[in-house]
Amino acid sequence: MKLTIPMPDDWHVHFRQGRELENYASIHARSFGRALVMPNTVPPLTEPGQIIEYKNQINKAAPSMEVVSSFRLMPDMREDQISGLFNSGIKVGKYYPDGATTNSANGIKNWRAIEEALGTMEEKGMILSVHGENTRAPAEEREEAFLPEFREIRRAFKKLKIVFEHVSSASAVCEIADSDEYTAATVTLHHLLFTLEDLIGNSMNPHLFCKPVLKSRYDREAVAERVLTSDSKFFFGSDSAPHKKEAKESSLVPAGIFSSPVILPALAQWFEENSALDRMMPFLCLYGREFYGYPANPGTVTLERKEWTVPETEAGCVPLFAGKSLSWRIEGISGSGS
Repeated sequence: MKLTIPMPDDWHVHFRQGRELENYASIHARSFGRALVMPNTVPPLTEPGQIIEYKNQINKAAPSMEVVSSFRLMPDMREDQISGLFNSGIKVGKYYPDGATTNSANGIKNWRAIEEALGTMEEKGMILSVHGENTRAPAEEREEAFLPEFREIRRAFKKLKIVFEHVSSASAVCEIADSDEYTAATVTLHHLLFTLEDLIGNSMNPHLFCKPVLKSRYDREAVAERVLTSDSKFFFGSDSAPHKKEAKESSLVPAGIFSSPVILPALAQWFEENSALDRMMPFLCLYGREFYGYPANPGTVTLERKEWTVPETEAGCVPLFAGKSLSWRIEGISGSGS
């Protein structure tokens, strides 16, 4: 059995920086024709010149994959800075609450610190990408605790497109589903497949530690329901976030799941198990690009129903499902960009 779909989009991925960027980007390009790359580097991506240079590095490593750049919103960013980014073709701004995830220190403590920036983004038709967690709440409650702030932003900027990233809780799912056409959410592979029990149930699995943390079965089912019913507000963003094996297996485990090598096979397996293979294509290839305003990618990717074993490591990282078998694999790519 085979399945051919247009080259998919990933609307949330991390490629890190330095020597390993080339590996991470090239691995991702095996599966995706377009990727929205997050800006939480050190230093953060806030200026047009550095963002364009970062994009060029990714393009060199993965010439077949279109890179959609983003900038990190910082406290007290002003209209002229946002206009400069927009004029340079950078139209996605990422809101990291202070200390919410990797490299997010000195972030935003309250959305009013970027009120002027958000107003300019709305005026210019830019898109706000939000890491929706309130870091003052307990870990499992942070996403739900962020919703009052999210509602304030939504009310203040009624025509600003907002993407609630890596949605993981039933409460946030309901919030997005009930919002208007200017609101959407990305869904990760790991929040579709795993719960807190998988992370800490029998023993601690550091390779499943991520932000936002995995939630309950009830939360996972709420996320899955929106995907399986083809709700166009919910589209794919991997949040693949590689860390070296030695870092993930240390005493202070960084947040992030390296899913790039297995995303399409694991999603095909999940959709098939839910008798919904026909809904995989719009989730990966249609809803996100329509919300962001992009055309379809050139080329296709073909998956075949053939068992394979995921490598124990790749590029020095432990991928999701390392050492385990998946029932689908990528057969090949045809006609993609170069």
